[in-house]
Amino acid sequence: MKKKSTLFLLFIFLFGCEANSNLSNKSTSKEKPEYLQTDAHAALDRPYSQAVKVGNMLYLSGVIGRKSGETQLAAGGIVPETRQALENVKNTLEMNGSSMENVVKCLCMLSDIGDYDAMNAEYKKFFPKDRRPARSTFAVSLPVGAKIEIECFATLK
Repeated sequence: MKKKSTLFLLFIFLFGCEANSNLSNKSTSKEKPEYLQTDAHAALDRPYSQAVKVGNMLYLSGVIGRKSGETQLAAGGIVPETRQALENVKNTLEMNGSSMENVVKCLCMLSDIGDYDAMNAEYKKFFPKDRRPARSTFAVSLPVGAKIEIECFATLK
């Protein structure tokens, strides 16, 4: 009986080792990040990429409410800045193989949490009721007097 138990345990051990060996030999190619930016962004020598692509995901850096190539924020406060920031998000997504419909998570940073309701009213226009991404919102101190900065994660088309 002891010999059968030993053979059985040996069989289990060898089968287990073979199964683990097969799993570890399979190609588990880890996707390397691809750092994406326009020539205009690269010329500014900012310390971040506009987006990073890893596998089927696109991670956008935060954007504020000013038009590309301009230094002034959209005039008029939180609503125009939110609209412009989301247009910037949309443009970056589309330039890099995604779209607003593929956004799965947003992070909205407000300079004044009192702007929350006004920001939400504009934000909703960019995301249909049945396709709203997960989101976090909080108040922070933002650069250049911006009222909002938005960062998004999206899948590729």
